[in-house]
Amino acid sequence: MGFNFHYIFLLVTLIIFPAICYSQEANSLYSRATYYGSPDCYGTPSGACGFGEYGRKIYDGKVSGVSRLYKNGTGCGACYQVRCKIPGHCTDEGTKIVVTDYGEGDHTDFILSVRAYSDMATPGMVNHLLAYGVVDVEFRRVPCRYYGYNLMIKVHEHSRFCNYLAIVPIYQSGAFDIEAVEVWQADCKEWKGMRKAYGAVWDMPNPPKGSLTFRVQVSLNGEAVKWVQLADVLPDEWKAGIAYDTYLLLD
Repeated sequence: MGFNFHYIFLLVTLIIFPAICYSQEANSLYSRATYYGSPDCYGTPSGACGFGEYGRKIYDGKVSGVSRLYKNGTGCGACYQVRCKIPGHCTDEGTKIVVTDYGEGDHTDFILSVRAYSDMATPGMVNHLLAYGVVDVEFRRVPCRYYGYNLMIKVHEHSRFCNYLAIVPIYQSGAFDIEAVEVWQADCKEWKGMRKAYGAVWDMPNPPKGSLTFRVQVSLNGEAVKWVQLADVLPDEWKAGIAYDTYLLLD
């Protein structure tokens, strides 16, 4: 009995193609995006994530405020690929952004800096895209990449040595979220939890004396993955406003 190759081809087509379509849908979500103005088209140093000046120019100013993706600050520092869907106006690649702020718009998930919004446009179409104000977008979470930088712990400017310590992780590579931060208290030989102050800022009164070792709990897709130890990150006499290298890549 001979094989019916037309039947086999049709059967394979019906099995494989729906799987491909499902995979594409699973990796991308759909929403809307708008933009906010600034004098130099960069982000804002007063974003709700607490990144300060770092949050204004990271990723060459391609940053965004979000609402649903903010996740009470856990979403701060996450990276997304965002693509608009207007034929002839939008590139296939779109733009890659970092979440640095909280913001709500007209049924939008992204309030982009002008640099990020313009980066979605094809050559010569930036002004046309800006004129829309709000556009439909396709987006997906992507790993952050900071070439030449490890994860760093910045001592927030509001810290006061040695009575009050607030920190914010920066250059957070990969696609992990930081769910919890603890500091090692050597005299008691135990880990002491830091409070989520707001955004990406963690704080505690009367921190332990001496050099400080931290550990962070990181998650992937909302599920706790592991604790990562950051040994002797802050020196004995840490200073507000200084970022200290952990010599670690979260990848």
